[in-house]
Amino acid sequence: MAKRDYYEVLGLSRGASAEEIKKAYRKKAKELHPDRNKDNPDSESEFKEAGEAYDVLKDPEKKAAYDRFGHAAFEGGMGGPRPGGGGMGGGGQGDFASAFSDVFDDLFGDFMGGGRGSSRQRAARGSDLRYNLRITLEEAYAGLQKSISVPSSVMCDACNGSGAEGGAEPTPCPTCSGMGKVRAQQGFFTVERTCPTCSGLGQIIKNPCKVCHGAGRIEKDRTLSVNIPAGVETGTRIRLAGEGEAGMRGGPAGDLYIFIEVAPHDLFQREDRNLFCRVPVSMTTAALGGDIEVPTIDGGRSRVKIPEGSQSGRQMRLRGKGMPGLRGGPNGDMFIELAVETPVNLTARQKELLREFDGLSENNNPESRSFLSSVKNFWDSMKS
Repeated sequence: MAKRDYYEVLGLSRGASAEEIKKAYRKKAKELHPDRNKDNPDSESEFKEAGEAYDVLKDPEKKAAYDRFGHAAFEGGMGGPRPGGGGMGGGGQGDFASAFSDVFDDLFGDFMGGGRGSSRQRAARGSDLRYNLRITLEEAYAGLQKSISVPSSVMCDACNGSGAEGGAEPTPCPTCSGMGKVRAQQGFFTVERTCPTCSGLGQIIKNPCKVCHGAGRIEKDRTLSVNIPAGVETGTRIRLAGEGEAGMRGGPAGDLYIFIEVAPHDLFQREDRNLFCRVPVSMTTAALGGDIEVPTIDGGRSRVKIPEGSQSGRQMRLRGKGMPGLRGGPNGDMFIELAVETPVNLTARQKELLREFDGLSENNNPESRSFLSSVKNFWDSMKS
């Protein structure tokens, strides 16, 4: 079967630039790679055909010959060496591996961790750590300095984090020449794997430190002082840069993240910057009005005037008595919610007085009258 035009294979027009040729091949190689087309029996041949086309068009001399003579330029009849020879010859499968290798890093950098220059993994960064810190609502209101004990990996002082006895420098891995990865040719494409000798670090230690056994770090509890700003709430995250786990063999440390949890309070419920406090009042105080004293989150007291005839659920606002803003701004407010309390354990005399009062309170319960009127209307509508 006659060979297809190389420009057609890569989806190019004649006169395409070197950058356009490379870009087109990268796109085709991704589309046609056999690992991505296991259900297509022709993918391998199409993939090799694209590599053959790129091997010719990427070379200025081969491209010039192809543009002038077509495929005949590489069949020994137009001044070019025969397939398998040197120079411009062998534009077929013989040079396919080198053509594919030229763009290997571009094609699979996202899967293999980057190109050749980024494959070295000498000093690995330490892991980030999380610490859950539970504080009281009062502490969240005022802010505080708190000492915490964090179990973590720290740099080994015996080897200064190098992992080698006496702090000696590690030597480049002889298997991967310090690259951290090795390549193997498998058929018509190249496979890159993590170096088995150095586990991708690119270095080996001939005489490991006896304290850390070559890791460059040891397990140890650390005591840190953490500044908790006023206004924090559950879910607030505080980052301590460089206070996480130490890196391998002198690598940079990770970060420590403090996650705040504010414990529930016996008196106050919080919504953003506002606080809510449910205060029981006697039936007499609610009916006649009066003053009550309520606590505030700063440990103080505030007097609140109860209007005459107050009902359960009525709210009164104390401005500025709520929580401070985490990033500044005015304090929130405190809301007092009244809970009118029904008296219990009445004496005979108290019961007698209440019955007497009930007989005299025909016009003192407007909500009850409104409810009873609605009930009567409902029943009348059901009858009709």
